[in-house]
Amino acid sequence: MNLPNKLTVLRVILVPFFVAALMIEFPGHVWLALVIFAAASITDLLDGKIARAQNLVTNFGKFLDPLADKMLVMSALVCFTALGWCDPAAVVIILAREFMVSGLRLVTANEGIVVAAGIWGKLKTAFTMVALVIIMLFEAVGGKTPGLFAVNEVFIWLAAVLTIISGGIYLKEYWSYIDPTE
Repeated sequence: MNLPNKLTVLRVILVPFFVAALMIEFPGHVWLALVIFAAASITDLLDGKIARAQNLVTNFGKFLDPLADKMLVMSALVCFTALGWCDPAAVVIILAREFMVSGLRLVTANEGIVVAAGIWGKLKTAFTMVALVIIMLFEAVGGKTPGLFAVNEVFIWLAAVLTIISGGIYLKEYWSYIDPTE
């Protein structure tokens, strides 16, 4: 297994440790969750750069990388909702887009078409990961500070808007594969 794929597998392995650190209360648990999430997010940046730079792109990586991203981000969003850190409506929008794009990838794969991550999808993923880090940082520092939920909402709704835009772009580009009139 090459290094980019090892980094992707590491991201998957870090997900349950992140969830446990975030959801099991002990002194410094949010800080630990933040460090784990940030480390996992950095593996997303590194695996793709290394794979492309060293010509190590594999089908395994193409399959697991977006899945690992979804596992990490969805886990954080579900936990944040459970903790009351963000609006469940924004989370539902983000999760629905992820399922829609995954379904679209399955349909196009049947036709031999690979739906690669476009610039808007990459931007959405990067912004969402940064937003989740910022929210955890604010929660670790501010805790029950009045108004913190509103600040968190700005970040989560910006992520939701980027999610809607990137999802719409994928739908427009690949609509012919799911057009109900055909």
